[in-house]
Amino acid sequence: MSDATLHAANRNPDDFSVQIADQIESFLVAVTEVAKGDEPDSTVPFLLLEVSQLMLAGGRLGAHEDIVPEERYEPDGGPEADVDELRENLARLLEPVDVYSEVFDPYEPRTAPVPARISDDLTDVITDLRHGMVHYRAGRTTEALWWWQFSYFSNWGPTASATLRALQSVVAHVRLDQPLAALDGLDTDQGMGDDTLEFEAGKVMAEEIGTPLGMRPVT
Repeated sequence: MSDATLHAANRNPDDFSVQIADQIESFLVAVTEVAKGDEPDSTVPFLLLEVSQLMLAGGRLGAHEDIVPEERYEPDGGPEADVDELRENLARLLEPVDVYSEVFDPYEPRTAPVPARISDDLTDVITDLRHGMVHYRAGRTTEALWWWQFSYFSNWGPTASATLRALQSVVAHVRLDQPLAALDGLDTDQGMGDDTLEFEAGKVMAEEIGTPLGMRPVT
């Protein structure tokens, strides 16, 4: 099924599968556009909005009854699209606020936080969503929904949730005029000390994120 027939007239816009596919497709298109870097000053606010909207689709999938695929084995959707360029572009746009601290399971006692990257997380989520979209475009709607639901629980849901928390935290630091704390011990691959990282992160938030949010850049 081509892009032109993805939302053919015989697909009811009120149908659950169509709504989920629309939300996922919107996220894929939007993040791909953001990664092009045409509006770098709005990168974080745009990503915050898009990930927030994606989580609505995830919540609906999570609340839905278990979706059972029609076939016992998943049909081969072909090779996965390369996401290296997308990841690199996002990392460049988000530097140096790309790295953040995350706890994988909030219900696991004494779980130590680990470093993560927003750029890695977003491309990981996109890979999962694209995989399901291949099935959807091929007319395998139940297979697509099963994959999106399964991977929501197993991978892209927790990953997107963590990314959303990080993005929201960055915006909150800007809106509340709170300096970003040094990222002690995180592997940033920047070769910078904590003081330099803190200064650069604060400068990026003020100049690239604060301005589109209506805050005066720090001079």
